[in-house]
Amino acid sequence: MGQPVRDYLLTLCVTAAVTYLLTGPVRKFAIAVGAMPAIRARDVHREPTPRLGGIAMFGGLCAGLIVADHLFNLQGVFELSNEPRALLSGAALIWLIGVLDDKFEIDALIKLGGQMIAAAVMVIQGLTILWLPIPGVGTVALTQWQGTLLTVALVVITINAVNFVDGLDGLAAGMVCIASAAFFLYAYRLWMGYGIEAAAPATLFAAILMGMCLGFMPHNMHPARIFMGDSGSMLIGLVLAAGAISITGQVDPDLMQIFEGSERGATHAMLPVFIPLVLPLTIIAIPAADLVLAIVRRTWNGQSPFAADRGHLHHRLLEIGHSHSRAVLIMYFWSALIAFGAVGYSVHSASSWIVFVIIAASAVGLVLLLMPRFTPRAPHWANRFVPPRYRHLGVEPESAPSSAYGEKPTPVAAGAQQGSSDAQMGEEAVERAPVAVGVSGVNGATAIGARSRFPDRRSIDSSR
Repeated sequence: MGQPVRDYLLTLCVTAAVTYLLTGPVRKFAIAVGAMPAIRARDVHREPTPRLGGIAMFGGLCAGLIVADHLFNLQGVFELSNEPRALLSGAALIWLIGVLDDKFEIDALIKLGGQMIAAAVMVIQGLTILWLPIPGVGTVALTQWQGTLLTVALVVITINAVNFVDGLDGLAAGMVCIASAAFFLYAYRLWMGYGIEAAAPATLFAAILMGMCLGFMPHNMHPARIFMGDSGSMLIGLVLAAGAISITGQVDPDLMQIFEGSERGATHAMLPVFIPLVLPLTIIAIPAADLVLAIVRRTWNGQSPFAADRGHLHHRLLEIGHSHSRAVLIMYFWSALIAFGAVGYSVHSASSWIVFVIIAASAVGLVLLLMPRFTPRAPHWANRFVPPRYRHLGVEPESAPSSAYGEKPTPVAAGAQQGSSDAQMGEEAVERAPVAVGVSGVNGATAIGARSRFPDRRSIDSSR
């Protein structure tokens, strides 16, 4: 393993560890200050859950930058570039706005203005798009105003795309982690493979972003004990956009001519991640598609584009019958397919087998998407070794507990008990045993009823 890889791995691990360790105290702090809004009609969780998880993620970001500044192979990023400082300045501003929103629910237009200001802060410090590589044309230099407007637009689009997709436990953190992993592979290839040092800041940003998401996910997976809130979703969206801006506007495609043979060849090789207008559709395609569909849907219904509703893609997956965990995994699958497919195509654009692999994987994803009620079952002899959701409902293990009245529970009753302990058991057991669990709290770890996820379709589409 090369020395730079070890430095990046150390930075990632420190960022993940700090984020993970801070999330527990942050959760207690959120409960103490009352950062637990009441459950809204569009929410999927069943009980108030603390927010402000972005505080821990911001702590992980600061720790990762501090560690990288003291590593031999990475400290040159801070000496030769002002981009890490620009990222920290913009991240601090957007994080502060998110914290205020998590606690006081500030207006959407105020948040939009804050996002633009955070992007402008990064532009002032040099993190901006200077040129665009256009296929068939070559490198097109941008004026200062053009670069500023394009940079602000990319930051706002990416932040809101990630914010819109943050609707299920672990969804936003996992999708951004997948996108940043694909982006890290591409940026690292530019730096170490082509010797382009201008790609080093973007590589560092991707490694830190992976650590932030990986450290927070154990606390945020279903059933989530804390939400990242807008303080976290806007923060990771800004970091992802900063990496894209850095590698798009700072890396000169002319440096790759010695490897690609011509400027047009270099532009074609870098196309999948080098055009900011296409970037949200390749690296974060699922959040971007959800953002566009939400704007069209709300505008068509005569609502504000910023009006919250329950028509996002993850809500649709739950509506057609997918469980919470399966809906998240499906979103992970499509994100990984698009992100790594784009990066793979950028590396071997002349290889036709990549296209066939993407088509085959897409077919598998469509089959899984159209089978929402399929639940794999283990053999009878393996019932005692697998989680309750994969057991045969008609067969009870020998060590089945007795009921409160001293009788052995029936298969239906056992299914109800298993459903209360496992919030996402098979759909068949939920339909047979709709027993509510009368346990409430603020840890986000219990479901308080077997009510339908979408009790009334009219309440979903109605304006609020």
